[in-house]
Amino acid sequence: MKNLISENFEFAEKQYKLLEKNTPQDSMPRTYEKKHNVNSDVYWWCSGFYPGTLLYIYEYTKNPTVLTTAKKRLAILEPVKTFTKNHDLGFMMYCSYGNAYRLLNDPVYKDVILTSAKSLSTRYRPNAKVIQSWDVTDGGLKKKKFMGPVIIDNMMNLEMLEWSSKNSNDKSFATIAETHANTTIKNHFRPDYSSYHVLDYNLNTGEVLKKVTAQGAADESAWSRGQGWALYGYTMMYRFTKNPAYLKQARGIAKFILNNPNLPSDKIPYWDFDAPEIPNALRDVSAASVYASAFLELGQYTTGKEKTEYVNVAETILKSLSTPKYRAELGTNGGYILMHSVGSIPHDSEIDVPLTYADYYFLEALLRYKKWYL
Repeated sequence: MKNLISENFEFAEKQYKLLEKNTPQDSMPRTYEKKHNVNSDVYWWCSGFYPGTLLYIYEYTKNPTVLTTAKKRLAILEPVKTFTKNHDLGFMMYCSYGNAYRLLNDPVYKDVILTSAKSLSTRYRPNAKVIQSWDVTDGGLKKKKFMGPVIIDNMMNLEMLEWSSKNSNDKSFATIAETHANTTIKNHFRPDYSSYHVLDYNLNTGEVLKKVTAQGAADESAWSRGQGWALYGYTMMYRFTKNPAYLKQARGIAKFILNNPNLPSDKIPYWDFDAPEIPNALRDVSAASVYASAFLELGQYTTGKEKTEYVNVAETILKSLSTPKYRAELGTNGGYILMHSVGSIPHDSEIDVPLTYADYYFLEALLRYKKWYL
């Protein structure tokens, strides 16, 4: 594993040099499809993953050129700190500025994170006890008569709120995060610990109006990346709070994933555990990367056979992702590290392509393995 980690970071450094070359200075990388790099503005929900990945590469390699590139990308992201139009600010600002502050201890970065936490807090709906994911302004949500959509992905954005409470005098951030996490445990899961993707709330009463999917195969299916967001989210919430309910939830989700008969032997999941095309369904490398990182952290809070199982599965995922089946050849793939992620099949968007967050959580998992298990 030590050699595998070293080799992956050496590879990542070279690939991301190419990715930087392929990305305009006012944009962020998004994916690579049809032999072209696809970029986004800084308000796309994935905008923080690229600088975050650069910072992970820098953390391992200590290459000052990589750090210079990361700082340059952080600078164009900074205006997003006041963005309030969806729940994704944690992805955008904590995966980027959170890592920057952790590594560099620059108080300017801390201020950006705290401002971002304030912006995210504006999406909290006290009567429903949730952070609203999306505004019901676009045609699709209006047409389906949504009132207050909340997606399982929201769990990932709570990390910035918890961190901000621990690093400021404002405890309301943590209160919001924990209230949202508690409401999500109550409403978002099935008895087997699998998660729905989207719930719609009456924001005045907190009543759940519907439980559906946006990116999964069906309303009652288990969308693979969504299970990863849930696993990672509750493991992270336990880290901050030591609330046993969050650890119980994470272990339940882990059991659902690991015992699922549709989880392939190489542990890279199909894009949905209930995808109708299994065993010919597409795999989702982004879900696998999130699983690996989450399982390694969950191993920190468990013991014995359970801990061994989590670490072994994470190791299997990292080894699988390091093979030519899932990792690109040097100089290809637009500069991305991993291939074969799935954005949203129902939306015909980003299907079987590289994605920034797959690379981000892959490198995060490699760093976690090095820190905790070598």
